[in-house]
Amino acid sequence: MKYSLLDLAPVAEGQTAADALANSLDLARHAEAWGYHRFWLAEHHNMPGIASAATAVVIGHVAAGTKNIRVGAGGIMLPNHAPLIIAEQFGTLATLYPNRIDLGLGRAPGTDMTTARALRRHMEASDEFPSDVLELQRYLDVPDPANRIHAFPGEGTQVPLWILGSSLYGAQLAAYLGLPYAFASHFAPAQLEEAVHTYRTTFRPSAKRDAPYFMLAAGVSAADTDARADFLRSSQVLAFARLRAGQPGKLPPPQTDLSEVPSQMRAEVDFALSCAAVGSPATVKAQLAALISRHQPDEVLLTGMIYDHQARLTSFQIAAEAIRDLG
Repeated sequence: MKYSLLDLAPVAEGQTAADALANSLDLARHAEAWGYHRFWLAEHHNMPGIASAATAVVIGHVAAGTKNIRVGAGGIMLPNHAPLIIAEQFGTLATLYPNRIDLGLGRAPGTDMTTARALRRHMEASDEFPSDVLELQRYLDVPDPANRIHAFPGEGTQVPLWILGSSLYGAQLAAYLGLPYAFASHFAPAQLEEAVHTYRTTFRPSAKRDAPYFMLAAGVSAADTDARADFLRSSQVLAFARLRAGQPGKLPPPQTDLSEVPSQMRAEVDFALSCAAVGSPATVKAQLAALISRHQPDEVLLTGMIYDHQARLTSFQIAAEAIRDLG
C-alpha cells in the first residue's frame, strides 16, 4: 500500500506565505524520510490561507529541496490554463527532476467565479476539459513529426497524468482515457463509492495503463490522544466553515469553542470532512484500516490542515507509521 501526502501550503494566522512555503518544504523532507511516495500540491486562487497558487513554482521549490520523493500537482485546474503552457511548465520540471514529477488534472476553477474570470478562463457553457487533457498528453508524449506545435521542454518527458475528481464525471473520463484516478473524498465524499465503482467497471486499457489505479484522499489529524487530535482539527473545521460562508481567511488557531459555526453549517462541514482518520495512534490506525478495507484503494493520499507546524509533522508521522503497520 503506497501512501502519499497532499499539501495546500497553509498560511496560518500570524504567519506569512514565506513561512507557509518554508513549512511545506520541511514537511516534504520529513515525508520523504517517513516513506511517503508522493508529495502533491494543489492550485487555489484568491485564498489568503493557501500559498500554492503558483503550483508549478512550488513543486520546483519542493523538488529542489528533496531527493527521491515524487512531487506533483493534486492538482492543476486545467481550464485555468492553455494546455501548452502546462506542458512546458511540467516538461521543464520533469527535465530538471527526471522520473519524479506527477501531473494531476482537475476541471474546477479552484476559486470563485469572479476570480475565475480574472484568470481568463473560457467561460462558455461547453466543456473543453477532455480535449484539453488529450492536447496536453500529446504535447508530453513521444515526438510526432506530424504535430505542428511542440512543447520544448516537455515533448518526450511523458509526465504521468492523473484525473482528479469529486463526482462521476472525472471517474468516467479517467476510465475512458485509461488514466489513474484520484477522488477528492477528503472534502467531497458524497459520490465516492459510486465514482470508484464507475471507474473500475468501465476502465479501458490504454498505452499508459492496462488496469485501473485508484487513489483515495483522506484527511488526518493525529496526536497523542483522541482529545488532542480533535482539538487540533478544529482549525480546519473553522477554516472550511468560513470558506463555505464566503469568508476565506488564514488558518486559525485551534479552539474548543466552535459556536461561531451555525449548527446547519457544522453538519455540512462534518460530512464534507468525514472521510478522515482523527485521534490517537491506535484510533487513526483503526480508522485508516476501515477506510482501506472498505474502498480497497491502490494508494492513499493523506492531507490535513493543522495550525502548529510541529503538530502537523507529528500527525503525518503517526499516519505513516499506522499505514506501514497495516502492511
